[in-house]
Amino acid sequence: MSQTTRRHFIESAAAAGAAPTPSSAAVAPAAGPRRLSDRLWVLEDTCNVYVVQDGTRCVLIDFGSGRILDHLSSLGVSQVDFILHTHHHRDQCQGDHRANARGIPIAVPAHEKHLFADAENFWRNRRVFHLYYVRNDFFTLTRNVRVARALADYSTFRWRNTDFFILPTPGHTLGSITLLAELDGRRTAFTGDLIYAPGKIQTLYDTQVNYGGAEGVDLGIYSLRRLAERNPARLCPSHGEPMSEAAAAIDATAGRLTDYYRFQTGNAPSAENRPLAVSPHLVAHYQTTSSFYAVISDSGKALFIDYGSASGVHFGNFERATAATDRIRFVEHSIDELKRNHGLKSVDVVMPSHMHDDHVNGFPHLIRQYGAKVWCYENMVDVFRNPRGYNLGCILSEPFQVSRSFRHGETFRWEEFEFEVTHSPGHTEYQMALFGVIDGQRVAFTGDAFFDSGRKDGIMRHNLIFRNHVENDSHVKSIRNLIERQPALIAPGHGRPYAVSREMMLATEKNLRRQQQFFSDLLPEGETNFGLDPSWLRLYPYQILAAPGETVSVEVHAQNYKPSPLEIEVTLVAPPEWSIQPGVVKFEAGPGAAAHRAVRIAIPRSWVPRAPRLAIAADVVAGGKHLGQITEAVVDIKGAESY
Repeated sequence: MSQTTRRHFIESAAAAGAAPTPSSAAVAPAAGPRRLSDRLWVLEDTCNVYVVQDGTRCVLIDFGSGRILDHLSSLGVSQVDFILHTHHHRDQCQGDHRANARGIPIAVPAHEKHLFADAENFWRNRRVFHLYYVRNDFFTLTRNVRVARALADYSTFRWRNTDFFILPTPGHTLGSITLLAELDGRRTAFTGDLIYAPGKIQTLYDTQVNYGGAEGVDLGIYSLRRLAERNPARLCPSHGEPMSEAAAAIDATAGRLTDYYRFQTGNAPSAENRPLAVSPHLVAHYQTTSSFYAVISDSGKALFIDYGSASGVHFGNFERATAATDRIRFVEHSIDELKRNHGLKSVDVVMPSHMHDDHVNGFPHLIRQYGAKVWCYENMVDVFRNPRGYNLGCILSEPFQVSRSFRHGETFRWEEFEFEVTHSPGHTEYQMALFGVIDGQRVAFTGDAFFDSGRKDGIMRHNLIFRNHVENDSHVKSIRNLIERQPALIAPGHGRPYAVSREMMLATEKNLRRQQQFFSDLLPEGETNFGLDPSWLRLYPYQILAAPGETVSVEVHAQNYKPSPLEIEVTLVAPPEWSIQPGVVKFEAGPGAAAHRAVRIAIPRSWVPRAPRLAIAADVVAGGKHLGQITEAVVDIKGAESY
């Protein structure tokens, strides 16, 4: 069905007997491209397909059924250099196999690449029964297409003398992008289905991700507000007419969506989140998915503690939509507000309270876009540099570099402020508490260690996630850090900062020592920490990247929690064609100590994988007892994205 016919159908269903608008009647389904400016054309197909021309060459924005190829010669175009997609829905790309057959390279939004290149695997795994995840990824291609390039958020796609800036604009889909370019003297935004007309979007059903939700509406409002900040002069939507009064169209649509969102949810949209000025030099962003804090010096430099996603709607939906081998999407937030209202001039340093992705999702962006330096507690360094190495909860899959690390109890000066770093395990082994005096008040940035519970007995709330690496005294160590340093204010990893007293900290310590006793009572005598830590024996890296013909090194790591030496034997269980040396790894871990040994895995060049990912296991004998295949690793096969 052509776009025009489809629009007539929708409009006639919504307003029976209403006359079509002049714009929808002006172009018949079989009409050719219309010229919008010297270098820009549009063809109404299953979606609007835009032609950006440079002499005899062009790029296409979206592709529809591919019918545009039949018209290019009439425009004087003999070569298509690239197809750039705004999102993955079939009406944008159902003709891509035709492009593949002609060797035309295709570029797609980075966070939807798997819905193009690995579409068949998506369909193998998409739930239909017991359907509560109602996101319209059912509008995905039915067959894989070859993808030449992923369009990364906030990057620039350069074609000849034209730069296309990739702005993340989720809403219609979770991975949607807007392409911004200067064309014929006007900043032009190719917006996909973010907007249909002033005050209009094409569908509401595409904005619902979870059962009864309005997530895409919230995300769409946020995207429209961020797009407005880029000052486009012309909007080129995937459906509907191009708009020359861009600012007014964006404002009308964002405003109407905001009214609808408030009506449906009773909440303010994420775009209206505002920070809290705790004191002249400390700003708390407690409405973001995890709280992040900006310490702003008199010079205008900022030290951020954490920097995750813009809101819970952003993080929760992007997390669920992320492909198994991808990284969760990040959309910038808060920085313009800090510049406008709080004196921020530059982001100098960013420190993670702990290693979880909801707290560090924006770190690579801050490094790339702002030149920020990452400082962290020493045991986080390898997790950030080598995220494939670990099987811990909530790891960000994108590696990034650390400029400086700190030991437990180490102090440092940044601008006019003095800080102390302590190891603060419990929520995760890879967590710190940062103590400093800011505007006369002693503040503890504690990540997800402790939260204000509002209980009358003063006990602070904590959490317990065994996959994060917990030992029986972890939480007690963290509360003792607080008791010994006596902060007046806790800046937690979620929620608003709150006042803390010595009585609260002592009551919390008493409660945590009771937890410690439960651990001891419930688990086998002398083996408490073995029963708390699922990775006391592990393979490193946990996610191995290899290809046929390669040899990779894998390490067996063991943490002995016993007060005596522990003899360990490990045999890797892998495809029989692989060569593993040594066949049996034997080593000793000292009392209360860690140890590791290396294994080399050679994959024959002739070996043919049956899937892009497989698991290998470690069969373990410890202390003379056969424990079985108690741990594993996964192997991602290079170049085997789809099977």
